[in-house]
Amino acid sequence: MRLRIEFENVVQRYRVIRERPDSLREAFTKVFRSHSSVQEFQALRGISFQIGDGEVLGLIGRNGSGKSTMLKLIAGVFEPSAGRVQVEGKVGALIELGAGFQPELTGRENIVIGGLVLGYSRKEIEAKEQAIIEFAGLGEFIDSPVKQYSSGMFMRLAFSVATEVDPEILLIDEILAVGDAEFAEKCDQRIRDFRRRNKTILLVSHSMSAMRALCDRAILLDQGKILMDGPTAQVIERYEELVHQPV
Repeated sequence: MRLRIEFENVVQRYRVIRERPDSLREAFTKVFRSHSSVQEFQALRGISFQIGDGEVLGLIGRNGSGKSTMLKLIAGVFEPSAGRVQVEGKVGALIELGAGFQPELTGRENIVIGGLVLGYSRKEIEAKEQAIIEFAGLGEFIDSPVKQYSSGMFMRLAFSVATEVDPEILLIDEILAVGDAEFAEKCDQRIRDFRRRNKTILLVSHSMSAMRALCDRAILLDQGKILMDGPTAQVIERYEELVHQPV
């Protein structure tokens, strides 16, 4: 089986400002007094795993466990603070609603930008443009600035671009919770089609029914560490035990 994604002892750190000065004078004095207001937060703590061709992997965990950070490392949004992330193949990422869209440009213009970001030529994008527009179902709004779009319209266009350009790896972070039931069904059918065509998919969702329906395997994250990696049903059972434990 060809490896598509590999994490080797990956650590991701962020600098967090715990307090904000109320004035320029206060900020100036704090530079000399103390650096305690800036602290380090480890979102991922030595993560290692592999994903191969055709796997549909669910990332499960409570808010703040590191799921979205993992997707952003795969998408190339971040570089790891330590360790190694290896990705083989073009990535279609649905990580943040409307991420990468230029709000002043139209939906049609953003299709071109989105395709270019994913590594396709203008000619390749233009060949897929009509299919993207039809799948998104935005009608005349396709030629309106995306700053006028609702969250559901953002999602329609983002999903259509990311999946119509046919990536080898598809990343989905809770975005399918936005939108109407009809479009959600279209998304579900497209994801199932990706599975049939041996694409690699990573799904972050708080919907355990979606995880059970779509994922062959799941990873449970907690406080930046992998607690369990295995069959989806077993990982969900462990997750449900975890969330019902007293804090």
